[in-house]
Amino acid sequence: MAEKVLLVDDDSNILDGYRRSLSREFLMETAQGGPQGLELATTNGPYAVVVSDMRMPGMDGVQLLSKIKALAPDTIRVMLTGNTDMDTAINAINEGSIFRFLTKPCTKEVMGKTLTAALLQYRLVTAEKQLLEQTLSGSIQVLTEVLSLVNPAAFGRAERARRYIHRIAIAMKLGNPWQYEVAAMMSQLGCVTLAPETIAAVYKGEKLLPNEQAQYDSHPSVAYALLSKIPRLEPIAWMIEHQNQPVPETAASQVGPDMRTGAEILRLILAYEQLIHKGNSRTEAVHQLSRQNPNFSPEFFQALVVLDPNAEEGEIRSCRIDELVPGMIVQQEVHSHDGGLVVSKGQEVTSTVISKLKNYQARRVIAGSVTVSMPTTTLAFVKGAS
Repeated sequence: MAEKVLLVDDDSNILDGYRRSLSREFLMETAQGGPQGLELATTNGPYAVVVSDMRMPGMDGVQLLSKIKALAPDTIRVMLTGNTDMDTAINAINEGSIFRFLTKPCTKEVMGKTLTAALLQYRLVTAEKQLLEQTLSGSIQVLTEVLSLVNPAAFGRAERARRYIHRIAIAMKLGNPWQYEVAAMMSQLGCVTLAPETIAAVYKGEKLLPNEQAQYDSHPSVAYALLSKIPRLEPIAWMIEHQNQPVPETAASQVGPDMRTGAEILRLILAYEQLIHKGNSRTEAVHQLSRQNPNFSPEFFQALVVLDPNAEEGEIRSCRIDELVPGMIVQQEVHSHDGGLVVSKGQEVTSTVISKLKNYQARRVIAGSVTVSMPTTTLAFVKGAS
């Protein structure tokens, strides 16, 4: 995506001058006044850099850049003003997180160097974000998939929770949704220390012995101890540690509202998934959770009622193992002939899952077909291939 620069000033002559002198070096757009600048940032953004005049009627530079910060946190913000008052500079830096503070008149050379530095800063910020959202999430996806082969019941549940949270984050317009999905994916990591029989009993709703219950209750702390050692995963580790108990509102001031929100969403999604697993309808599960958590976001429960992870599925069918393609969703638990769980219901079919099923089939320890759902994109691919 092209790195666009937005210049905002109430003086059209100044905008024309910068446009003529800098448009060859930078992909530039201009807006006359704060309201027009905010409209462009909303409809044409995000911009890599926004340069705003301070003194403008209707909406000054601090107000504009503060709104742009909320709208697009990665955008680099530069303030341009003829006012050298220190209080103005402090307010601009504190409220708008200003990268540079320039005074008028600002020459073409100074503006050009500032825009170049701002673009370099933008690339650093977005490169780090890309590392977190793509590389880290992708690595964790691989780890989750490997662990799901070892413990399909626990990590099948985590995969189902991830799909719910993916849609919830979109519906609630949560910032940095990747962190909530990663928290779901890793929520059952501590279960690797538990006996498979213990996990199976939990998902069947059976009563555990006191020592087994204590072991199961400790799995979020085990996951926290493992994940908190990885740089930048500390907030996600905290969400996972608090997945079983409501987080007090006072905790938001200690760890940040995003972490508390993430922990609460994870807790409620896992509880919702467990209610569905026990045979409750989606509506019944939502109503029960909303009654038990009356102070939590109404938007969350509304999204949970409306959004169904299976809504995009166009067909459910029995499929031969050699016909499986990535993207299908397993709709019935796959057991070996001796009763062992091979693939959990709700598990997304991947190339690794297909290899596992083919290996089991070659040993003649599972049936030759699997009940799967066909998301519309997968269904189109299968029909096109046939």
